[in-house]
Amino acid sequence: MTANNLVNVKAWIDARPISSFQWRLLVLCLIIIMFDGYDAAVMGFIALALIEHWGISRAAMGSILGAAMFGVALGALIAGPLSDRYGRKRIILLAVLIFAAFSLACAFATTPVQMMVLRFIAGLGLGAVMPNCVTLLSEYMPERRKGVMITLMFSGFNIGSGLGGFIAAGLLTQYSWPAVLIFGGAVPLLMLPVIAWLLPESALNLVIRKAPRAQIAALLNRMGGSFGSDNAFILDSPRVKRHNTISELFRHGFARGTIILWMTYFMGLFVIYLLNGWLPTIMRSGGISLEQAAIIAGLFQLGGPLGGIIVGTLMDKLRAKWVIGVVYFIGSVCLIIQGLFSLSGVALGIIIFITGMCINGAQNGLQVYSPAFYPTEIRATGVSWMHGIGRIGAILSSSLGGVLMGAFPGQSAIFFILALPALLAAFSIVLHRNIRLNMKIKGAGLGEHVPEVQAQ
Repeated sequence: MTANNLVNVKAWIDARPISSFQWRLLVLCLIIIMFDGYDAAVMGFIALALIEHWGISRAAMGSILGAAMFGVALGALIAGPLSDRYGRKRIILLAVLIFAAFSLACAFATTPVQMMVLRFIAGLGLGAVMPNCVTLLSEYMPERRKGVMITLMFSGFNIGSGLGGFIAAGLLTQYSWPAVLIFGGAVPLLMLPVIAWLLPESALNLVIRKAPRAQIAALLNRMGGSFGSDNAFILDSPRVKRHNTISELFRHGFARGTIILWMTYFMGLFVIYLLNGWLPTIMRSGGISLEQAAIIAGLFQLGGPLGGIIVGTLMDKLRAKWVIGVVYFIGSVCLIIQGLFSLSGVALGIIIFITGMCINGAQNGLQVYSPAFYPTEIRATGVSWMHGIGRIGAILSSSLGGVLMGAFPGQSAIFFILALPALLAAFSIVLHRNIRLNMKIKGAGLGEHVPEVQAQ
């Protein structure tokens, strides 16, 4: 095999302009994430209808909502290692099938317990979709554009959850609550054959799994390459144990970075989910009307996509961890300002919108930063476990929101409390340290050469 026949897949992707094939992948992943966003938010749209239909308390409804969140956390933890072993595409398709089918089944639940179980299983699929779409897209995008492309894809979650409110409102006007769930399950199920046809497997993952050269060549040729079976496809990657990828997150120098990513994502989701779930109630305690409180909560959500795109663009040009850290810090300052001055009217809307831009934008930036930290062999595991551990922050904040409001009356104290995890997220991510992946391998010391991973 001559040097001319060797193709470093990652270097080849980085050196090329973005092709129509990669743009189609972005759009496809964005659509999948839109389905994910709709389904993740759907229970909030019909919660009051379910409470009235079954005559249950808000606490019982909270258990149904919490069941899905536990499923999301567990699904993320399970899906990562499976994706690294069996491929991104298979796990994404299975995840879409699970959350769509069980969302559809939720429409026919006859008791709160049935709904709780079905939502938990649907959550398993929801938890698997997001990190694997992030991983797949990151492995097809050149480093110079990865930030903005991944954050563009991630905006699909906000679009899906936002559009879901309008769709639910229209369906509830004409039909009952099951129609909202039927829509959220039936549409992705109908789209699944199209997704299966168009969604490619990761070329990098195929190299790691020693797939046939012809299969890898066919994928790269769709991006503008001209490769054949005489080409050998390689990656400069550390060799790690594929049968125990979770433990590899704490070896070869990855331990510190893994823990910092978990801490940062945990803190960010703690802030986001407490504000997502309790911001209208917090605003009401400050004396504004229910309609105004709903608008303020919407502004926090709407700031997310814009903030994500800004952060992603800056990450492509500047040092990524400092971009994320500074944006988290600005979000923390905004929370402190609201706590100090208890703003109202236009000023309140502006400060909450900026807060949403910063906290959601920085969180989206982690979707770009985390895949770049891990090598291909454990990338999906690293990203998925960051998502899974971070979801614990979401579960805690959703559960503790009411407790904190009871213990600290008035909105000022809550904003001061939320400023702390945002500040901790800012400081923790700037302490993150990338390691030189090509200098550390299993059983090797610093400075030893890493053998290239080569497809068969």
